[in-house]
Amino acid sequence: MADGQQIGRLLLIKIGNGATPGPEVFNNLCGLETTSFNMSANEVDTTTVDCTNPAATPQKTAEPGIKNRTFSGNGKYIAGANTSKFIRHVTDATKFNAQVIVPGLGSFTGAWFVSDFEFGGEMEGNMTFSATFVAAGVLEFEAEV
Repeated sequence: MADGQQIGRLLLIKIGNGATPGPEVFNNLCGLETTSFNMSANEVDTTTVDCTNPAATPQKTAEPGIKNRTFSGNGKYIAGANTSKFIRHVTDATKFNAQVIVPGLGSFTGAWFVSDFEFGGEMEGNMTFSATFVAAGVLEFEAEV
């Protein structure tokens, strides 16, 4: 793991090319200017009343529940072969393999789908897009070395 501050533009999502057989190749989703990666878990309430002193105020306790991993980004839309394959997954609402690179931490690889996608544009300016990716299965984490 790299010491020190990390460069935000290196927080990436790479879309798999779906190659079978053979190793799958992951290509950067180009045009992203702002990205975020969220790791969370649902809270399962395990609070119980004290059996020996039921009048006492209970202490809230919890256990981790379902893990949730999402990646979101927005930026300028850049047309090309890799983008066309990605947009096909968006329009067909299909799962695809992708790899999220978190600088200084590692990578999260596995099946994802796009839960929200939007194009935008102004009269004078580049067309933009925003997308939210949700893990569609267990992700394999590989620590950065």
